[in-house]
Amino acid sequence: MSQEELQQEILEYDELENEATSVDHSYTANDIQVLEGLEAVRLRPGMYIGSTSARGLHHLVWEIVDNGIDEALAGFADEIDVTIEKGNIIAVRDNGRGMPTGIHEKTGVSAVETIMTVLHAGGKFGGGAYKVSGGLHGVGASVVNALSEWLEVTVYQNGKIYYIRFENGGHTVQPLKVIGKTKETGTYVRFKADPTIFKETTEYDFETLNTRLRQLAFLNKGICLTLTDERGDQPVHNEYRYAGGIIEYVKYLNRNKGMIEDDVIYCEGLVDGILAEVALQYNDSYQSNIYSFCNNIHTQEGGYHEDGFRLALTREINAYAKKNNLLKKDESLSQDDVKEGLVAIISIKHPNPQYEGQTKTKLGNSEVRKIVSGIVGKQLQRYFLENPNSAKAIIDKALVASKARVAAKKARELTRRKSALDGISSLPGKLTDCSSKDASECEIYIVEGNSAGGSAKQGRDARTQAILPLRGKIINVEKAREHKIFDNAEIRSMITAFGCGIKDEVDVSKLRYHKIVIMTDADVDGAHIATLMLTFLYRYMKPVIEGGYVYIAQPPLYKVQKGKKILYAYKEQEMDEIRAELKDGYKVQRYKGLGEMDAEQLWETTMDPANRILKRVTIEDAEYADSTFDLLMGEEVGPRREFIQKNAVYANLDF
Repeated sequence: MSQEELQQEILEYDELENEATSVDHSYTANDIQVLEGLEAVRLRPGMYIGSTSARGLHHLVWEIVDNGIDEALAGFADEIDVTIEKGNIIAVRDNGRGMPTGIHEKTGVSAVETIMTVLHAGGKFGGGAYKVSGGLHGVGASVVNALSEWLEVTVYQNGKIYYIRFENGGHTVQPLKVIGKTKETGTYVRFKADPTIFKETTEYDFETLNTRLRQLAFLNKGICLTLTDERGDQPVHNEYRYAGGIIEYVKYLNRNKGMIEDDVIYCEGLVDGILAEVALQYNDSYQSNIYSFCNNIHTQEGGYHEDGFRLALTREINAYAKKNNLLKKDESLSQDDVKEGLVAIISIKHPNPQYEGQTKTKLGNSEVRKIVSGIVGKQLQRYFLENPNSAKAIIDKALVASKARVAAKKARELTRRKSALDGISSLPGKLTDCSSKDASECEIYIVEGNSAGGSAKQGRDARTQAILPLRGKIINVEKAREHKIFDNAEIRSMITAFGCGIKDEVDVSKLRYHKIVIMTDADVDGAHIATLMLTFLYRYMKPVIEGGYVYIAQPPLYKVQKGKKILYAYKEQEMDEIRAELKDGYKVQRYKGLGEMDAEQLWETTMDPANRILKRVTIEDAEYADSTFDLLMGEEVGPRREFIQKNAVYANLDF
């Protein structure tokens, strides 16, 4: 090819490339964006804090608090104070060493500014500053800065007080400067979440913060954590310090339950730089609650530390039972048997934890299983030898659980939904199913009573809405063994209709409806039925709630008619506004039950996707949810009465 021909071909290629880059769907070097500083965090906040909902908002607090906890784990702090100031400003103060204030060699600015403005900059990557740390990704403080309207850091160190301020998503107002003298040490961070990022809410929930700080105090014995809420007329102040650590945590979780034995069994050991602590105690309930943590992070999906604990517990209980002729030679207790009524906390401190996934919900260090199994096994052996009465009480409970498990297995088999080949014939007879087979658009309304069920069937969208009426109140699963639960016709109908299995077999991919809507009367009985339903779903189909598939319908309290104009009020406040608007000459109907509505009214107010109000049920904190269900539906009357008296102000009791 001649030089002229080559030049012509290059020109033609350039023209083609120019045409290509002018198309809307181009993808060339010019399309690659380089996000500098904290821009990436603001553009995709969900990648760093999970979401920009209330959960993500509270995550900002945990990132700053965790830095103080890391100082405490390193042995340099024993106090962390959290304050919610007016205007939902968060302030966190610890008495640790204080962030380093010197100039950072690579960035050329102070270490404080580097920590707060550079992702993956921190003292947790092997420099020796922290042997154990929860926040291993080094993005915590800088992410909080990026997602804040403004943030201030005050450092007390070397006899001086240092101060720096950032605004508009982490932009430095001016470099770190000295503003005074001090004899104190530590770090003080104040910030205001950016409302342009957290559009859903910027209001912090006191109970969410309170529960987590109390948990951190349990997990780190001797450390004092305080929470002060200054938003109300009178400040609210809570202080937590637990010398007994996780022993007191187990006692707290069991506070409303009857005990099988009085002792909290405690096991502790240090192997290869890994500290493992386990505390456990049995109560007389049928549920188990095992919470595992690594470096204060709740490993909700468990991991090798939890596996090691379960192996040791099952092994040692069986060994003791057989040695003392409490079991037949060919008989053994399963993990399910020995965990009935068990409350256990497993907490390890690991210098190099490996989590499965960015969410840190499952511990992946395989060496931990052997370490925890060995520590727990050895110390359980000793406890059983020294406390034979307690050992026998635990084994007797497990034996009863074993017999009940066999009965439950038989009952469960009767509830299993037949395979897809069996078709619609396997569904419960009282279910009025929808015609669509696309679960993502299908809804099932769990309706109280036949009259409401009749109106719902007539008023529904038959293509996407299924109706399952319940006869009266379902069994309280908190007070019954499994075989009794699976014998209950109403519960069997729900299990069969949902089609996703129960307990450890739940597979949400098989769920036949992506909206399970609890629709009950707006009265005390209706609220009780809804609570019974939620208790069942939480205990036996927890992944369905966690997946966001469960909703509570909000029927109206009033129908107001003036001439041909009809309005509905769902809250007393709305009714007050309607009264003020209409002034006089209107008729009011107070709905005492869904059965009082005809099909058209029920559709318009409660079932029509264009107009209805549905509340999605979420589980932000498993421990709090568990204790609340136990309190409301368990045996102890006193604590339930106290809870109702305390929370009655939030309830609508105008029936």
